[in-house]
Amino acid sequence: MQALRRELMMEKIDNFLNFHATVLRLRANRQQLLASNIANADTPNYKARDVEFSSTLRGALSRQGGAPVEATKTSATHISGPSDTGPIGAPVLYRTMQQGSVDGNTVDMDVERNQFADNAIRYEASLTMINAQIKNLLAALQG
Repeated sequence: MQALRRELMMEKIDNFLNFHATVLRLRANRQQLLASNIANADTPNYKARDVEFSSTLRGALSRQGGAPVEATKTSATHISGPSDTGPIGAPVLYRTMQQGSVDGNTVDMDVERNQFADNAIRYEASLTMINAQIKNLLAALQG
């Protein structure tokens, strides 16, 4: 009975840590995507890109191990196109243009800075929550 209880506890801990590891990985990859948008703010015809975080997280958690979804070719004559998947195989979306630009660039620096800061704060909040949970777990184990 005690072994079963320990096994269930370890499974809960694994699920907790796997969930937060996935969240952190997605947030880090999203941060890179947002940084790329900011870096290309002056690039003609650059299209700002982002991921829809909640659906990306749901998709990553539903796949085993968070493995990316790979497109397969059904013929040797098929041409590989540019990758339109981002973190953990999530589809990368293009931002709708808020304000027209003469050079075709869709990066709105106000939106990008806001999204970048929001994502960074949520990343830090996740780290803080994980640290608190691990401290509580260690306190419980030490008695």
